[in-house]
Amino acid sequence: MKAIVCTAYGSPDVLQLTEVSKPIPGDDDVLVKVHAATVTMGDCELRNLTLPAWTRIPVRLIMGYSKPKNLIPGMEFSGVVESIGKNVTTFKIGDAVLGSGGMQMGSCAEYKKVKATALAIKLPEVSFEEAATVIVGGLNALHFLRKANVIAGQHVLVIGAGGSIGSYAVLLAKFFGAEVTAIESTNKLDKIKSIGADHVIDYTKEDFTKNGKKYDVIFDVVYGSSFDDCATALKDEGCYLMANTNPSRMLRGLWRSWTTKKKFIFALAGESVDDMKYITELIASNKIKPLIDKRYALAQTAQAHQYVEEGHKTGNVIINVV
Repeated sequence: MKAIVCTAYGSPDVLQLTEVSKPIPGDDDVLVKVHAATVTMGDCELRNLTLPAWTRIPVRLIMGYSKPKNLIPGMEFSGVVESIGKNVTTFKIGDAVLGSGGMQMGSCAEYKKVKATALAIKLPEVSFEEAATVIVGGLNALHFLRKANVIAGQHVLVIGAGGSIGSYAVLLAKFFGAEVTAIESTNKLDKIKSIGADHVIDYTKEDFTKNGKKYDVIFDVVYGSSFDDCATALKDEGCYLMANTNPSRMLRGLWRSWTTKKKFIFALAGESVDDMKYITELIASNKIKPLIDKRYALAQTAQAHQYVEEGHKTGNVIINVV
């Protein structure tokens, strides 16, 4: 089968389209013919190891120390069931599905082997492209907003609203009835408004921590702002959601949670099939619509990585395999 292989740690040029062996599903596995995958900033960080210093050695131990071992990028995908293991009863050949590549990744390929427990049915009203965006952006945004117990009437600030997680955070917070302020760069603001943000702030021109406004929830995806300033911008019982955090912020968040009424949350998101179903049902019923920026063919995956790595994308970048 054709697949994108990461031949070394480095620039997008290390990604090569090549022929590899088609996966053989085990007894508990499903083999999916991939229709769509995505490129996220996380994909780029794993490819070039521009990760927080404290995570680089563990990642190398998992993925290969001097260079990646048989690494096919792609954290999320959608497609059609090609074959199933003998113990699989929840899916049948021909089912349209979406799922997670996990730490093994592997979605930028014609076929993906995955445990049946990491898949959900794709509803007919949801396109393969939309379904492919659910795992990274959708599940993480849903996880954190639930931790904050976001309800109607609250004021939610999303820092980094132009990313996979940030754009879903805007969509879901609006669905929950919140008033949403989104922070992004100039060229992304119109797209963020188009998915429902009530207010937008151009971080290149305005520092939101200096305008005196207070928020019930601050969802920080990129950490471009000071921890102390963000904490100050929270209401007295507000909640600061920290995705992709670091040990320093974790410790400071724990201390503030113990010594104030404010909450600081950094718990990792899981990949619940029930949550996959929940988000796909929202998409199917037109309650939310994932923001898709650009589409690339499988052979153009390196170009897609370049586009994402340079910070251009707003929402999701799709790799159309079929």
